[in-house]
Amino acid sequence: MSTSAKQTPLKPNPLEALSTELDDDMRAVNAMIIDRMDSPVKLIPQLATYLVAAGGKRIRPLLTLAATQMFSGDITRAYRLATAVEFIHSATLLHDDVVDESDQRRGKDAANLVFGNQASVLVGDFLFSRAFQLMTEDGSLEILRILSNASAIIAQGEVMQLTTANNLTTTMEEYEEVIKSKTAALFAAACEVGPVIAGAAPEKAEAMAKYGMYLGIAFQIADDVLDYMAERETLGKTIGDDFREGKMTAPVILALQEADNEERAFWERTMGNREYNSNDLKTAQDLFEKYDIYNRTLALADEYGEKAANALDTAVSDHPLKTILQNLISYTIRREL
Repeated sequence: MSTSAKQTPLKPNPLEALSTELDDDMRAVNAMIIDRMDSPVKLIPQLATYLVAAGGKRIRPLLTLAATQMFSGDITRAYRLATAVEFIHSATLLHDDVVDESDQRRGKDAANLVFGNQASVLVGDFLFSRAFQLMTEDGSLEILRILSNASAIIAQGEVMQLTTANNLTTTMEEYEEVIKSKTAALFAAACEVGPVIAGAAPEKAEAMAKYGMYLGIAFQIADDVLDYMAERETLGKTIGDDFREGKMTAPVILALQEADNEERAFWERTMGNREYNSNDLKTAQDLFEKYDIYNRTLALADEYGEKAANALDTAVSDHPLKTILQNLISYTIRREL
């Protein structure tokens, strides 16, 4: 691991600060999450509760609550939409783990490993349906448009990722389009609904959406670095999952740009053909060290972080929560590195 890439997480943790500031509101959201997961089909709340109880940062619903507070919107209305955002996220996690054949999620056995693939997919469908019920209950066609569009884009992003997997010709532009869709679209929607609830000017809502979009891209780029750098306990899943699944992420794409013939043959055997030896992950990590890939990838995340900060300045002139959201950008990129 590069000593220059390894940095102490920023203190205090802005995500914890955000959770503290919005504690009462988040308690209300958590109560609604539990209530709306209920079903007479016992396997549904059992599996959904298993996923929710595993923890998670709740960053997306927190962003919805924060954006609503900053624009003085109806916070009780935001509870329903923050719950919808979390259900969309949880549903995608369930589906992703089936597609990726994951065995870890948030440091626990993945739900598909415990309950089976069929149950995980169907309960994911249930959570998507609950999310749409919550959207329609809100009564705003604009809110419905924002969140339903995000759901469609996320699904597109997952399919795009399938098409780039094991494809060594994947470009950085294609990679960024994947993460923009599969991760950042929901961050953007979570931030945009707050000013819409408050009846803010369209340009303010658009700026908050951009903040969420750029924050989400930076978040995913950093996450893709963590897949090769972090400790298992930190990441909450098996280290090197992206490598073994042949996911074309920024570190691999950058390393391929530098690869000599022998190194390209290594990437073709592992990422291209999914033929792995026990030392291959270490070899990949050594190549990342050789070409300073960790720092170069994080520099890309920093570029999106700067765009997020500029968008936040456009959206909000001054608010106590704005400072926390600004600090959240750097924390998102440098967390646990």
